[in-house]
Amino acid sequence: MEKSDQEIRRLISEKYPSGRGIEPQDAARWEEIDSANTARLEEIIEARGWPGKSLVGEDGASAAFLIAQHADRDPDFQRRALELMKAAAAAGEASPRHLAYLTDRVRIKDGLPQVYGTQMTIADGVPVPHPIEDEANVDKRRAEVGLEPLSEYIERIRK
Repeated sequence: MEKSDQEIRRLISEKYPSGRGIEPQDAARWEEIDSANTARLEEIIEARGWPGKSLVGEDGASAAFLIAQHADRDPDFQRRALELMKAAAAAGEASPRHLAYLTDRVRIKDGLPQVYGTQMTIADGVPVPHPIEDEANVDKRRAEVGLEPLSEYIERIRK
């Protein structure tokens, strides 16, 4: 699941560096992969709960996060995954960094400012963070979950 998730994103970013003009067949393939991965992760969660480190290892837990993060077509599932990840992170079963990314993703979809500054948008052709709640303290929150300072993250994204 992680492999197909990352392969389609790599293809899209290489073929469409501006993120625009994606050909219908590529968009359909991307949607197909994300939908299938979301459905499968939902099945896993139903059967076993959140796939944490002790159940599926570090790689599997990371893959579960990616699938939830990219389940943009199913915001209800993303919210549910976020709640499960919160409990998993508190138990040491999920990465606090991953939880930060999913938290921001869900908040933006819900029309709220992000907490950690992980989600970008494009303004005048340049990646910039979506609005951030209490931006003056964002680097403190980022450090608490193991993320680099926002300025370094922005610089890395822009490269």
